[in-house]
Amino acid sequence: MRVGIATDHGGFGLKQELVVHLRAAGHEVVDVGAHSLSPGDDYPDFVIPLARAVAAGKVERGVAVCGSGVGASVCANKIAGVRAGLIHDHYSAQQGVEDDHMNILCMGGRVVGAAVARDLVDTFLAAEFSRAERHLRRLGKVALLEAQTIAQ
Repeated sequence: MRVGIATDHGGFGLKQELVVHLRAAGHEVVDVGAHSLSPGDDYPDFVIPLARAVAAGKVERGVAVCGSGVGASVCANKIAGVRAGLIHDHYSAQQGVEDDHMNILCMGGRVVGAAVARDLVDTFLAAEFSRAERHLRRLGKVALLEAQTIAQ
């Protein structure tokens, strides 16, 4: 799978570990940065390009890491076509894709250890959207809201 990944200084170390893990698992990794540890960087500078790549289909899914994961999630969800979730547990990593067609997993580099992060990313990437009628209906409502917001 072609996976995009982004971080700021708060998740830089974890991102580096995840890039190695993803490549070892056979995924093609598109690393949109940060490419060096810089305490003054800002997560939107990296998360926005990742979210746009996901929305445009340039990568199939994305992983965004910041200190807590909250900023990355808020930022990513501002891009039309993105369904990002702040994930710190196995169940949500799978259910978010199966039910909500989540396409970006967000997590906190300061709150999730490397072993848990690897498991969450593996679970997220292995999950498939169910396409159940009730989930399609709900996603249609979200897409309508997104289109109305864009039109305003």
